Amino acid sequence: MVQIRPLPQELQEIACKELGETSERISEDLKTLKAWIQMQPHLNSCTKDQFLIQFLRGSKYSLEKAKAKLEKFYSLKTNYSDMLSSVDVNSTLFCEYVKSKSFNPLPIPLNGNGPRIIYVRFGVDPRRITTNQVIQCVITFLELLLLSDPYACVNGLVVIFDYSEFSTDFIPLFTPSAVKNLFLFHEKALPVRLKSLYFVNIPAVAERVIRALLPYVPEKLRSRLHFQSSIDDVQNLIPIKYFPKHMGGENGSLDDIYKEYLKLWQYNLEYFKQTVNYGIDEQLRLSKNPSNDSEFGVGGSFRAINVD
Repeated sequence: MVQIRPLPQELQEIACKELGETSERISEDLKTLKAWIQMQPHLNSCTKDQFLIQFLRGSKYSLEKAKAKLEKFYSLKTNYSDMLSSVDVNSTLFCEYVKSKSFNPLPIPLNGNGPRIIYVRFGVDPRRITTNQVIQCVITFLELLLLSDPYACVNGLVVIFDYSEFSTDFIPLFTPSAVKNLFLFHEKALPVRLKSLYFVNIPAVAERVIRALLPYVPEKLRSRLHFQSSIDDVQNLIPIKYFPKHMGGENGSLDDIYKEYLKLWQYNLEYFKQTVNYGIDEQLRLSKNPSNDSEFGVGGSFRAINVD
């Protein structure tokens, strides 16, 4: 019997219409995907139904695309583990990141049943965390959404990046390799769509940094980035009620979101414990052509952005 959580009816209708999901094929497609995984000696993957179904949904039920995305997911997390691996959710580093309320999935999706809205702020101490550690924390959060958030999984993500707490101390964390690898990982390997990203309350120095980094964002995603000087400028795209309470909206307080996500981390603790066992062993690959990750930059191979 398939072990997946049922979608809300309104969301199930969207999954059927836009992703090609039908209850009749879920079981067979999951069985086919698991059989393929078992035939890949180099691939050690999570085979839980709730995990694998998102690769089917993220590929609109193309089995070949789902296989390729799953392979890329583990290939990149293995080959770039210092940046793209998930972290120990019980570690001091991650607990401090969660407590900083820097990454906040808001409780009400856009328009009530649309994409999940992620509110991102500069809550961490930039002197106590590295670029790679920030990305690892973000990747870990995205994996949690992949496991637990039906709105993110079916309708994708809308990200609001609030720069109101930005300072120049954060500039060293912005490197071309970090931006390139994070966006490419999302585009090539993560089966959750990024619908749009809004930068709000941007000071001039931060905008110069962002503009300098745009060439490292995949071209497909650049059109989804929107720059707004204040929250007022974005209200015609995202009504104010969908913003968090401290910004004048009705979409949850950061303290309440933090408490709810502590429960989710505990509920999914076993999955994150097992992630150290998942990945790619190229020495065991049967095919002669190893996974090609050449488009990804090596962490630290670029200089940090300098702003005059």
